[in-house]
Amino acid sequence: MHRSKEKLDRQKMEGLNQGRRKLRVCVATCNRADYSKLAPIMFGIKSHPDEFELEVVVLGSHLIDDYGNTFRMIEQDDFDIGSKLHTIVRGEDEAAMVESVGLALVKLPDVLQRLQPDVLVVHGDRFDALALATAAALMNIRIFHVEGGEVSGTIDDSIRHAISKLAHYHACCTRMAEQHLIAMCEDHSRILLAGCPSYDKLLSSHHREDHMDIIRSWLGDGVQDNDYIVALQHPVTTNIQHSIKLYGLMLEALISFNKKTLILFPNIDAGSKEMVRVMRKKGIEQHPNFRAIKHIPFEQFIQLVCHAGCMIGNSSCGVREAGAFGTPVINLGTRQTGRETGENVLHVRDADTQSKICHALELQFGKRYPCSKIYGDGNAVPRILKFLQTIDLNEPLQKSFCFPPVKDSISQDIDHILETQSALSVDLGGTNLRVAIVCMKGNIVKKYTETNPKTYEDRIRLMLKMCKDAVRDAVSLNCRILGVGISTGGRVNPQEGVVLHSTNLIQEWSSVNLRTPVSDALGLPVWVDNDGNCAALAERKFGHGKGVENFVTIITGTGIGGGIIHQNELIHGSTFCAAELGHIKVSLEGPECSCGSRGCIEAYASGMALQREAKRLNDEDMLKKEGMDLKLSEPITAAHLISAARMGNSKADAVLHKATTALGVGIVNILHIVNPTLVILSGVLASYYKEPVQRIISERALLSAQSIKVFTSALEEPALLGAASMVLDYATRRTY
Repeated sequence: MHRSKEKLDRQKMEGLNQGRRKLRVCVATCNRADYSKLAPIMFGIKSHPDEFELEVVVLGSHLIDDYGNTFRMIEQDDFDIGSKLHTIVRGEDEAAMVESVGLALVKLPDVLQRLQPDVLVVHGDRFDALALATAAALMNIRIFHVEGGEVSGTIDDSIRHAISKLAHYHACCTRMAEQHLIAMCEDHSRILLAGCPSYDKLLSSHHREDHMDIIRSWLGDGVQDNDYIVALQHPVTTNIQHSIKLYGLMLEALISFNKKTLILFPNIDAGSKEMVRVMRKKGIEQHPNFRAIKHIPFEQFIQLVCHAGCMIGNSSCGVREAGAFGTPVINLGTRQTGRETGENVLHVRDADTQSKICHALELQFGKRYPCSKIYGDGNAVPRILKFLQTIDLNEPLQKSFCFPPVKDSISQDIDHILETQSALSVDLGGTNLRVAIVCMKGNIVKKYTETNPKTYEDRIRLMLKMCKDAVRDAVSLNCRILGVGISTGGRVNPQEGVVLHSTNLIQEWSSVNLRTPVSDALGLPVWVDNDGNCAALAERKFGHGKGVENFVTIITGTGIGGGIIHQNELIHGSTFCAAELGHIKVSLEGPECSCGSRGCIEAYASGMALQREAKRLNDEDMLKKEGMDLKLSEPITAAHLISAARMGNSKADAVLHKATTALGVGIVNILHIVNPTLVILSGVLASYYKEPVQRIISERALLSAQSIKVFTSALEEPALLGAASMVLDYATRRTY
């Protein structure tokens, strides 16, 4: 559908452009290599004088004698050269390349101002082409870039992609190059999959009857078809010294291989002068097996490559044009890394010895491979001319980039973090051992539950197994585990990850180092804290305490526990027993508590205390009321006590009144000590205690504390979420 729409748009544009003035196209060529790609386009433009007006600008190494004065072949092709710009600063080093770009930028504005082209055609990835594209872009001239989107080694990649970003239109050679341009956010409607223009000539003229005459004119009468080598090696500007060394190894290997070799001088990039010096030091120009030349006309070069026994070096011709003939190629080094190649190319990227190159020559020389048409089918120029005809000069000149649609790039990244970055959360309770994967949003992605073993060894073994299972499952759930948080009953030293003293509900659990075995087994950071503190942390990150600087969380479950958040920080105390809220004394002579003392809140209001009183009433046959569903085999719990009180059992109601009073008075004491903004009740008894506790606060607290509100927690798993929050808060602290 997308392609069909583009085709209709093109047809519509062709109709609109009928009868318009001729398109003034300026083709700028910098060297012998890019002219071989641009010449077919130039011939095509010249053959349509009613539609196009051709201007030719020549610069770069075309105008240097050491590189063959190749501008003459442009004149021999009967093209009028409108401007010749001497832009090369000699030196053949990095500084000279930069100075050459600068010199071109100084000279080009006058030429472009005089020619006033509608479109400037530039090719490839040379530094000269970058100067051309920069000048044209700044002078508001449309740029048509040939062979963009390809990938290779060295600085050429960066230059090619920079030109693509400056260009308004693109003619690429392969489907992969087209996809690269689309990935670079170029407008798909301005990308033409044309193929390589040089293939138009390659595929139509490489089977010449006089090819042996051409070959022998360069290599002598004794040479045979498929029995010579073409060598072309250029410097790699990002590693010049290695280029020089590799060039020397290649020459030594060619001397040793003892075959007729046509070797072309390297291009003008930094390092070429040193490479030529190496060639002359080895006597290549005088060697009987070698013919060293600066330039060959492209039509003759085609015949030499087509019928060679092998081509060696790092020229793009080896990985592109040679494939059209099935000529075996040895690609040395990294200059063409990333190029699409046919099966005719043998890569020797780490060519560190002469023997390795010789071995490659032995493998490749004299072979023939199937012809490859990766880079074109011989019809590039007609496609390019048709594309040029559709350019609408009334379109806005400013480029627009096709960025992928995002509603908000920042929030999208954060959403990804919230959904994937996760904690492994462990809750060691008196009855169950639970493990969960918890994401940054506070969602429990997956939960695992087992009965908590009675012995230390079995408990540790089971916990590690459950954690490893969760880590394995996290991969398929697309969760990245940042660390492990452990919530456990008892007094905990969170700095060391050690349970100092256990509750009576968890046996063999004192002086236990939890951090070390878990961290060693999983290779993850581990945080450990008391279950009451974890409940407070859960509220701070996910619950009613979010954004509240000072609050208290009280767990009303089997026991009574809690945590205190003061000025956004969890209070641990000097010996880690702060917020042992269940052991606040509300009576000097109250019932015995599990801590060994008397009159604690936990001894009155905990689930264990209510269960104890319910059993006592049941044993005295004073619990059950008419209509109350209580089976003989059913264990007595706090729920039965609450049910009996609601059905009018005065004894049960008296027990609960004492429990709520003890809890309420204890909370009033807490308010008078830490003065929080709010109180959060958590646990199975929270909903029952909320209203009575709020009433007691309003009756017994100091006037300034009577307005403090009591909330019941909305979190279903405060222990697991609190354990997770230790990981999610601290493991990501450097990010947020």
